[in-house]
Amino acid sequence: MTDAMPPIPDVIRQRRSVRAYAAAQPGAALVRGLLDAAVQAPTAMHSEPWGFAVVQDREQLRRYSDRAKEMMRSPAEAVGWGAAARLHGGAPALLEDPAFNIFYDAGTLVVVCRREGGPFADADCWLAAQNLMLAATAKGLGSCCIGFAVRVLNTGEAKRELGIPESGAAVAPIILGFPRAPAPAVPRKAPVVLSWSGQGAGPAARVP
Repeated sequence: MTDAMPPIPDVIRQRRSVRAYAAAQPGAALVRGLLDAAVQAPTAMHSEPWGFAVVQDREQLRRYSDRAKEMMRSPAEAVGWGAAARLHGGAPALLEDPAFNIFYDAGTLVVVCRREGGPFADADCWLAAQNLMLAATAKGLGSCCIGFAVRVLNTGEAKRELGIPESGAAVAPIILGFPRAPAPAVPRKAPVVLSWSGQGAGPAARVP
């Protein structure tokens, strides 16, 4: 873990979705530092609708994982942005594997939640989530956003357990930990510029 903050453009390019973690847990002070970075995100009308639930209990995470897999295998319950049916056209085979943990055996989960509704509340939470993941990268931690967890974390039982208000919701579940090994870079396509008007405008790139 490093103490000096690397340049932000470097941090952006170094961030990876990490799915293999060492057994060591991030300490409370380190996690609180990431939460402090998260709340520096832009927020519409300065509403700051976010709240955070931190889970460092592996048994609790395993319980959520098992329930999430059950829900995603059921067409009636596989809804939401993390639904297997929506993402894959059907439940992937790994959901049938009893050993598969949707949190990849990470020992820390930070759930970025909205405490109340609002037209921009979810967007604000995603901005906070990006801050948190970049801050984690700068501190030598790995992170990964777990879409498969959204549905189970929004059940009444889980919301009560996590302290999420009835009118609120779990928005961005993010696992954290020390990477077991460096994650390889994944190539990204160049930005698709749909339009660019005014001084310095260049030609818009057409999507094939």
